[in-house]
Amino acid sequence: METATIRYLRGDATAPQGKGVKVIAHVCNDLGGWGKGFVLALSKRWPEPEAAYRLWHRERAGNDFRLGAVQLVQVERLTWVANMVGQRGIRTGRSTGAPVRYEAIDAALERLGGQALSLGASVHLPRIGCGLAGGRWDLVEPLVTARLVDRGVPVTVYDTD
Repeated sequence: METATIRYLRGDATAPQGKGVKVIAHVCNDLGGWGKGFVLALSKRWPEPEAAYRLWHRERAGNDFRLGAVQLVQVERLTWVANMVGQRGIRTGRSTGAPVRYEAIDAALERLGGQALSLGASVHLPRIGCGLAGGRWDLVEPLVTARLVDRGVPVTVYDTD
């Protein structure tokens, strides 16, 4: 039996390739900030993920908003965006260390795996946690493999030119 692997493509993760239900997954911070990195491409295409994330953060006293949480937002009939809280704060001029939290990304991917399976969806993402969050793909990729690919969820990672 052939083992599934992550498919790597050059292209735009906000225009996922393939048939059927698709979830575009990305990492958000735990501060309610949305305005740099991949989220700009999402917001250019659909207003719903940003609006849902900001409301989720604003009402966090009464919901599950925290590191490791996932919010699924439907943006088209067959397309969803997964806002995954996997970053503690943001990088500033005074910060030391990267804001990425691998354990939070792992927990979010675990939740996303179950959601993707129940939707019958494939997952599409940039190299999550490796841009502004400062993470390393060699540490994130095994999490994506364990939480999604090994559970039977098809995954495509997009690299921009």
